[in-house]
Amino acid sequence: MGDKVCAIVGVGPGNGAAFARRFAADGYNLALLGRTQAKLDAIAAELPGSRAVACDAGDPGSVRAAFATVRRELGPVDVLLYNAGSGQWGNFQEITAEGLEAGWRVNVLGLLAAGQAVAEDMVARGAGAIVVTGATASLRGNVQTAAFASAKAGQRALAQSMAKHLGPQGVHVGYVIVDGVIDLEATRARMADKPEDFFLKPDEIAAAVHFLAHQDRSAWTFELDLRPFGERW
Repeated sequence: MGDKVCAIVGVGPGNGAAFARRFAADGYNLALLGRTQAKLDAIAAELPGSRAVACDAGDPGSVRAAFATVRRELGPVDVLLYNAGSGQWGNFQEITAEGLEAGWRVNVLGLLAAGQAVAEDMVARGAGAIVVTGATASLRGNVQTAAFASAKAGQRALAQSMAKHLGPQGVHVGYVIVDGVIDLEATRARMADKPEDFFLKPDEIAAAVHFLAHQDRSAWTFELDLRPFGERW
C-alpha cells in the first residue's frame, strides 16, 4: 500500500464498507472507525493496509482518542469521510429530548470533533479532503423527521462553515446528500415490493464520494445530490 491515509467514521455493511473498498482500491491505508470492534475487524480483514478503531461518534473524547491512535499508527489523514449518522424518528410531539440530543451529537458534534482532529495536518500540507454523508433531511424537515432533520441540517451548516474556512487553505470539504433508500439486505427485505431502480447502490455512492475527494481545486463541489433513477423528486 501507499502512504495515503483515508479515515472513515461510521463503517458498517452499507456505505462505510463500500467507501473502504473504493479507497483501498486506490492505494489508501484505511482507518475504519465505528462503534463495534468485531464488525470493524471483519471488514479490515478483507482490506490490506487497514486498521479498525472502535469509536463512539457521539462522544468527542472517544473521537479524539481514536484519531490520536490513527495518527500514531498510520500517519496524518489525507481524506476524512464522515459517514456516521443517526436520528430518532417521529413527529415533534413524539420525539424525546434525549433522542434529539443523541442525533445531534452523532451528526454535528461528531463531525466537529473529527474535523478538528484532522484539520491541522491538512492545513499544514495545504491539501486534504473532508466528505460528509448527508441526507435530504438536511434541506427540509418533514412530519416524522423532527429530530433527524434538525440534526442533519445542523451538520450541513457546520460542513458549509468548514468548507468556507478550510477551502482557502487548500482543504476541500464536500457534503453528499443521499436522496433515497440504500440498497441493503435489510432495506430490500423491508421494501420487497420496490423495483430495482428504487434503491441507491453503495458502490456507486462510493464512486461519487471518491470523485468528490479528488476534484481539482479549480472546480470544487461543495454539495453533491445523489438519487436513484426511480426516485421521485
